[in-house]
Amino acid sequence: MPSSNREESKSRRLLVFVDAENVRRSAWPNVSRDGLVRLVEDWAAREGVDARVVFESAETADDTIAREAASAERYWLVTSDRGLRERAAEGAERVIGGGSFLRRLRSVE
Repeated sequence: MPSSNREESKSRRLLVFVDAENVRRSAWPNVSRDGLVRLVEDWAAREGVDARVVFESAETADDTIAREAASAERYWLVTSDRGLRERAAEGAERVIGGGSFLRRLRSVE
């Protein structure tokens, strides 16, 4: 495959934004931060998607996701947060609740 086709294919690859705290706290006991990252990385590798697990940092996770989603070409949004859904779901190909996503991740452990 010529280099330009590989770059185009990579840029069009599905990106999955994961609202980390929302997902990890959707079940009891809560999933550890490292455990969630490992589960998501394993799932993303199996599914052939790029996943971005977003934790709070210099800005809120919601702000980071909303900002990055605004410029993403193709993405899914994983959150049960209504406010974040209002801000970032419009362009999403799919919106998945945090608990549903965590059950999916755990079903293949």
